[in-house]
Amino acid sequence: MPLGAVVARAPLEPDAPGGRELLSDELADPRYAEALPNWFDLLSQRVLEWFLSLFDQGVAGPPGLGFVIVLLIIAGLIAIAIAVYGLPARRRRSQLSDELFGASDRRSARELRKDAESAASRGDWAAAIADRFRGIARSLDERTIVSVHPGTTAHGFAAMTGRAFPDQAAALEDAADAFDGVRYLGRGGDEPQYRAVTRLDETLAAAPSPVGRAR
Repeated sequence: MPLGAVVARAPLEPDAPGGRELLSDELADPRYAEALPNWFDLLSQRVLEWFLSLFDQGVAGPPGLGFVIVLLIIAGLIAIAIAVYGLPARRRRSQLSDELFGASDRRSARELRKDAESAASRGDWAAAIADRFRGIARSLDERTIVSVHPGTTAHGFAAMTGRAFPDQAAALEDAADAFDGVRYLGRGGDEPQYRAVTRLDETLAAAPSPVGRAR
């Protein structure tokens, strides 16, 4: 039989077994496996569809029920995060050092300022200056601008803070001198010194956090 006749009679389409074999070989190509969605894609799609279904007007329940459910879910996630990680301010407070310029002191900046004002109202300028300076240090530590560790001295703190706030470097050194005077040298301090430390505290409290922190 001529070769042309054999070719002409050859089937152009494979039979069922042959077709399955060809399809299996084709699907074995790695390109198809890469194109298939993975488990994360499928899960994300299911979650998205579920959330969208909550807003579907066709679902049973009063209007806005889906939105309420979403809010409850978000509130629950926030509550879990707070329970696990705690409030940022409270967590930051727990990380503050027990020591402040050689003394055990866990008062917050607000508490230190209040105690300083109370001492000033009594005319106890030494206590007022000391607590106000401690309040400056605690405030900057709470704001994560300058870290005050055990062993940090008043002048060491002033130097670190002066790098963060160069315009206040001289006032910081003067305040550190006033603190050391009433804390270690037995000086009584006076109202002008206290007012100067108070102005410095208020200026730093109102200043925005510097881009380059001195920590």
